[in-house]
Amino acid sequence: MKTTVFLGTVGAAALAAGVAGAATLDDVQERGTLNCGVTTGLVGFAAPNASGEWEGFDVALCRAVAAAVLGDPTAVEFVPTTGKTRFTALASGEIDMLARNTTWTFSRDNDLGFEFNGINYYDGQGFLVPRDLGVTSAMDLDGATVCVQTGTTTELNLADFFRKNNISYEPVPIETNAEAQQQYLAGACDAYTTDASGLAATRATFEAPGDHVILPEIISKEPLGPLVRHGDNEWGDIVRWTLNALIAAEEYGVTSANVEDMASAAGDSPEVNRLLGTEGNLGEMIGLESDWAVNAISAGGNYGEIFAQNIGEDTPIGLARGLNAQWTDGGLLYAPPFR
Repeated sequence: MKTTVFLGTVGAAALAAGVAGAATLDDVQERGTLNCGVTTGLVGFAAPNASGEWEGFDVALCRAVAAAVLGDPTAVEFVPTTGKTRFTALASGEIDMLARNTTWTFSRDNDLGFEFNGINYYDGQGFLVPRDLGVTSAMDLDGATVCVQTGTTTELNLADFFRKNNISYEPVPIETNAEAQQQYLAGACDAYTTDASGLAATRATFEAPGDHVILPEIISKEPLGPLVRHGDNEWGDIVRWTLNALIAAEEYGVTSANVEDMASAAGDSPEVNRLLGTEGNLGEMIGLESDWAVNAISAGGNYGEIFAQNIGEDTPIGLARGLNAQWTDGGLLYAPPFR
């Protein structure tokens, strides 16, 4: 999910914060906790469990970064943000990184003054409708009321789709996914539109998920990923390469179950040895200990483990890997070399 409002104001603030806070690593280490911006609640991606502990796909990335930097995956302060507040929170320094189903776009990377640190989920915008509406295609939504989160490029994509296809709609503005769910189930809108992964996560919380259908059309590209402020390259490198470590670990068969054993002595793979710190000095290059990646992988597993546990086909969310499979399996996941 995505935003375009107040670009100049937030961009200026981000630029100032980037210059003033160009030592985020020092701040995090001195504080002893990572302040990580997440969504206000999206099951499977970021939401408190029954015990009040945050869990989910995006939460796992926050914990991996905390483990890499602080050696403790629990040393995270989760800061809930909406589509409107997330960028202000990052620009102001309230959070150290944002891991909140946020789409990488040109304006966010440049005008807002942020730095995207890779893609952790390849997504696209879709539509959720009640099965008894009798709609099988987004092209059948002419004249429909559509719940859409404000302050996001979801609004722009929605307008583009209906204008391009010469059909009409009435937007029903909402602030959060929880509000969207409430409005949608109350019948205030015929359809709800957001990233397809978000629709699957939302539907999974319904009493009767089978009564609702995600339409086949994907109307946009939504590469989701973590981001930090411009101007702090060392911190950006840490977030980027922590994500890369999780992706590479899956490719090379390094898991939460075997990472400690594999790191105890150099193995046959030079790439894995460099990743796990038994060879070379990659940790030193980014200001971390040699076992930074071991700690990150131990926190919640490699990318595949994190995906399967939180949003995979055996969870209520039920997402297939699809584009988010490894490049060796026909997907788009591809970590640069650790050398």
